[in-house]
Amino acid sequence: MKPILSLRNLYKSYGYTPVLKGIQLDIYPGQVIGYIGPNGAGKSTTVKIICGLISDYEGEVIIDGINGKEDPVAVKRKIGYIPEMAELYDVLTAAEFLGFMAELYSLSADLANERITRMLTAFGLEKNMHQRMDTFSKGMRQKVLIISGLLHNPEIIILDEPLSGLDANSVIIVKELISKLAKEGKTIFYCSHMMDVVEKVSDRIVLINEGRVIADGSFEELQQQQGNQSLEKIFAHLTSNESLSHAADDLLQAFGN
Repeated sequence: MKPILSLRNLYKSYGYTPVLKGIQLDIYPGQVIGYIGPNGAGKSTTVKIICGLISDYEGEVIIDGINGKEDPVAVKRKIGYIPEMAELYDVLTAAEFLGFMAELYSLSADLANERITRMLTAFGLEKNMHQRMDTFSKGMRQKVLIISGLLHNPEIIILDEPLSGLDANSVIIVKELISKLAKEGKTIFYCSHMMDVVEKVSDRIVLINEGRVIADGSFEELQQQQGNQSLEKIFAHLTSNESLSHAADDLLQAFGN
């Protein structure tokens, strides 16, 4: 099987500060990748490079056989990007915003209207679809963002903290959706600090630290390598943050007499 997404020797610096230091990954159709790492490890930079939001990098990004630098528009059509609380056009209604997104991806009006109505209804927003989004809560906005990233039925779905602000029922819906999309052959690239969720939804976990991949495998494989521990413990061990519990003790002691 050919990889749907290949990252070849990715390097990226901001000024004199290197952020990515030779990231190499082959990701296959139907995989759910949990892409994790501490703040500053290079997760967001990797995602922005894949999505074509950053172009001044070294190395190659190949998506379904297309080089990201050679044909960035074709690549973007294959990707659905769902960031954590991106800016929305607040003066538009949910239906207007999603209709605008559908036009960007050249969806027909009939198909777009059908998908928009069904997806808003699935998220319990059918009564709000013609309401301006400046009245929406954080969770409602996040639901609209999730729909906007899935509307054009992309091959690769990049989720960057997608559960932010969602209620418990919507979290369940998104988790189920990830599983069903993977079974249909979609590739999910899931970035999150919520280790318990990453552990449950991912069939492959990639851990990066200081711009390099330091672990890559299923949760069971990482457990075999690192001992029978939770993903949180494995993460802490591999990123040298085992003193976190001591830090919590120090914070509590600040309230002492």
